[in-house]
Amino acid sequence: MKASLAHQLEQPRMTFASMTSVRETPLVSAALALVTLHVLDDNFLQPQPGTSALDHLASGLIPSAILVAAALTYTRLRAGFRAIVALSLGLFGILVGIAEAGYFTFTAGPSGDDYTGLLAIPAGAYLVGAGLVTLWTSRKLDDRLWRRYARRTALAVAGVAVFVEVFGGLALGYVSTHVMRSEVPAARLGTPHEDVSFTTSDGLRLQGWYIPSRNGAAVIAFPGRRGPQAHARMLARNGYGVLLFDRRGEGASEGDPNLFGWGGEKDIEAAVDFLRQRPDVEPGQIGGIGFSVGGELMLQFAAESDGLAAVVSDGAGTRAFSEDMQDVPSPDKWFGLPFLATKSAAVAVFSSTMPPPQLTDLVPRISPTPLFLIWAPNSGGENMNPTYHLLAGEPKSIWAIPEARHIQGITARPKEYEQRVVRFFDHALLDE
Repeated sequence: MKASLAHQLEQPRMTFASMTSVRETPLVSAALALVTLHVLDDNFLQPQPGTSALDHLASGLIPSAILVAAALTYTRLRAGFRAIVALSLGLFGILVGIAEAGYFTFTAGPSGDDYTGLLAIPAGAYLVGAGLVTLWTSRKLDDRLWRRYARRTALAVAGVAVFVEVFGGLALGYVSTHVMRSEVPAARLGTPHEDVSFTTSDGLRLQGWYIPSRNGAAVIAFPGRRGPQAHARMLARNGYGVLLFDRRGEGASEGDPNLFGWGGEKDIEAAVDFLRQRPDVEPGQIGGIGFSVGGELMLQFAAESDGLAAVVSDGAGTRAFSEDMQDVPSPDKWFGLPFLATKSAAVAVFSSTMPPPQLTDLVPRISPTPLFLIWAPNSGGENMNPTYHLLAGEPKSIWAIPEARHIQGITARPKEYEQRVVRFFDHALLDE
């Protein structure tokens, strides 16, 4: 009798859940279609200047395939799986809309694929709402109260953990491959400069500034035209030519952005080729100074090429999962493993680029090119520098600046910074 009564009471709830699913399905399909439209628009219809649809096969086809598969199978999924799909893809829709279209609309006004990106935001919001409604209407009410709330608490904790570790990594991977500083800063170099441009081996036009050399040597200050200006003034005061430029996907340069610098060694290669053609630069007198991701790329380029006669790496860290796992101390690495793995996988998919080789494998190959490592031990993210120094061959040197923030050694100790860096380049490039 009790079982029969419970069965009768359960029927309206199941019927309501089923009716809700039937009503929501067309709207879910439409929302998924809007998110898919932006993915296709972003990757294939209106790609970044200097790139083509063929450069975005993974970043366009993989997310689109997942979205289409979700739309085709949605009605056949159980309520719990429908909720997970709607919530996950809804959050993705909000992410792809806000991270790129929202950012550029707010900073510079909408253009290009920003319009479909803006449509993805309400589409994603609807999917999140549909997922929450599905969770609510399909919740179990036929077990004991303590079990019910214990189960819901466990699911809530697991959901928060998945959101932070997995979706957090996905979000960072997407933002780092779609959003980069778009404005060109004012030039405060303290000396005349030239507006220059040059082309990478994969066909991207990069824009920058060049301060002509007075001593026959030149230094590439990388990346960007904002952060390295103080360093450019310092080097120019001492007679060096200095090349600053927007890396791919940044400022006025063509290409897709990549905050972690994957593929950016081609930018340094093009900069070296540009300086080799300058009449004011003597052969074999080109150096490089890189900051943060620029420092990592300087290490990679110096290991793979003989184009630089001296390298300063300031604030180098790690770029991909394999390097992250070498850097993060145990047991912290195990708590952050899903985040780090998801981040690297997302960067690979959304940039259609394979991860770069490990710096610990590259650094030993820099020798005999002189190497100078600068790092801030208390800033976080630079802890691999003693390891890089240990692995590097001679000639090498390392300088720790405990009170400095990340890549702010020139601010913390301006006179000593100038003395050490200029002396390094004088010795390596000018034989002084």
